[in-house]
Amino acid sequence: MRTFLDNAGRTWTVSVTVAAVKRVKDLLGVNLMDAIEGKLLERLANDPVLLCDVVYCICKAEADAAKVSDEDFGRSMAGDALDRATVAFTEDLVSFFPAGRRRLLAKAMEKLKALEQRVLEAAEARLDSGEAERLIEAELAKATGESTPAGHAEAQPSRESVTTG
Repeated sequence: MRTFLDNAGRTWTVSVTVAAVKRVKDLLGVNLMDAIEGKLLERLANDPVLLCDVVYCICKAEADAAKVSDEDFGRSMAGDALDRATVAFTEDLVSFFPAGRRRLLAKAMEKLKALEQRVLEAAEARLDSGEAERLIEAELAKATGESTPAGHAEAQPSRESVTTG
C-alpha cells in the first residue's frame, strides 16, 4: 500500500490487490498482469492519461467515498502529482507479485527508468547544442525566402544523421 498527494491536496492510497486488478480490467480493459512483459509499463509511462485512469480505478472506492469523479481526479493530476502517483502505483504493483515475478518486474522497472533517463539526457544535450535552433532558423529562412541570418551557417545534418553507404 502506497500513498500520494494530488494537486488538490488530497492524499490517495494505492493498493494493488486482486480486486483492484479485476476492477482495472473491467473498467479500462487493461490487464495489469501484462506488466511482467514490460510493454504495459512502457505504455503507461508514455500515456499519462491512461496512467491516471488506472490509478483512479485502483483508488475508486476511496474516490467514491470522497465524491470525487474521474474528471475531478484527472483535474488534480499534473506535473509532480503525476510523478508521485506513478511512483506509488509502480512500487505497489511490484509488491503485488510473488517473489519471482516481483524480481523480474523490478528489473524491468529499473531498465525502463534508465532508458527514460538516457532519452531525457540526449534530448537535453541536443537542445543545449544549438542544433534545434539552427534547424528552425534554416526552415524559417526557407519559408520566408530569406537567407540564413548573419553569423549562422546553413543547417547541415549532424554527423550522427548522415549514413554512409
